Amino acid sequence: MRNKKQKIYNLTVIFEPAEEGGYIVSVPALPGCVTQGETFEEAELMAKDAIEGYVKAMRDLKERINYYLGAKHLSTKLL
Repeated sequence: MRNKKQKIYNLTVIFEPAEEGGYIVSVPALPGCVTQGETFEEAELMAKDAIEGYVKAMRDLKERINYYLGAKHLSTKLL
């Protein structure tokens, strides 16, 4: 069995206060990757989960992911 190399990407993540409270989070480099959280900490966790789910779905579909490596706002480890 081959070992998979672990890659770390730095993605720009935008946290916007929601009118009803909490935060709406988007990842511009991953079209459609949007989530939300009631607190900043929850929004950050949800963003990491959304990024991991997005990448897994794209890989399962054998779609190419064009990462835009922007400013470091949030790091997540991807296999």
